Amino acid sequence: MLGLGCTVELSQLGGQLGGPVGVLLALLCQFVIMPLVAFLLALLFALDEVAAVAVLLCGCCPGGNLSNLMSLLVNGDMNLSIIMTASSTLLALLLMPLCLWIYSRAWINTPLVQLLPLGAVSLTLCSTLLPIGVGVFIRYKCTRVADFLLKVSLWSLLVTLVLLFILTGTMLGPDLLASIPASVYIVALLMPLAGYASGYGLATLFHLPPHCKRTVSLETGCQNVQLCTAILKLTFPPHLIGSMYMFPLLYAIFQAAEAGLFVLVYKMYGRKLHKQDTLNEDEDTDISYKKLKEEEMADTSYGTVTTEEHNSILMEPAQTAL
Repeated sequence: MLGLGCTVELSQLGGQLGGPVGVLLALLCQFVIMPLVAFLLALLFALDEVAAVAVLLCGCCPGGNLSNLMSLLVNGDMNLSIIMTASSTLLALLLMPLCLWIYSRAWINTPLVQLLPLGAVSLTLCSTLLPIGVGVFIRYKCTRVADFLLKVSLWSLLVTLVLLFILTGTMLGPDLLASIPASVYIVALLMPLAGYASGYGLATLFHLPPHCKRTVSLETGCQNVQLCTAILKLTFPPHLIGSMYMFPLLYAIFQAAEAGLFVLVYKMYGRKLHKQDTLNEDEDTDISYKKLKEEEMADTSYGTVTTEEHNSILMEPAQTAL
């Protein structure tokens, strides 16, 4: 969260709030699309109340810092990415408990949902505002320090994701992973994928340029799984939530893997497009160069006198004299 605050510039923030497309997109993506996707997947796969609460909680979370890193890798609109992440975090203070209250009605008769502490969720969200505010203050007072902290936070996030892939299978063990139902794995796989597709479709409806479409897509699918894990640990007793503590971890793995594929496809497609554009530019340059040379030759030949014409001109006075 400190790194997120270091990305916010007050001048850019004021400009974005003057034309609040980013705030509107954050509202629609994080608190309309993703909670609805989580709710529909929980119903579709008939999850029990424990798994459903974990899925809903992850779907109602604001955007995470992973989206900023991935937007940078796909040459997205970083200002839009930053304002969407920051505004979704602020909007979550009110809208996250509201979304949890609305979508948990399907499991209202279960003990876990009755114990759902919406006030504690808001308190946990408030605790995230302090490092964000510190980051904004550092950016305002010392830009170089903020840039350094931003680079450290992004690279630490990347290293953490790599270690997450390596340590998940080794430290958790097959017994704990086997205790999670297969339907939960499928939901963790489909949920970020649906978020990426829905975000891209929403950006298309807003007629945004391609780099903004990529940004909105990543901002929609990437959730703040650290916040989701903290809320699960702080608000629910272990004997009730059980192995569903692991759902944010599963979501983090799948969202990072799918976002990585997104970046890989873009890099491959972007390189081919760049080469094609370069070839087209070279061909256009060659054609224009040839045309230019032809025009120069025409201009040079216009009005010139050949040797034969010059001799004939000289011979005419001589014949007249005779």
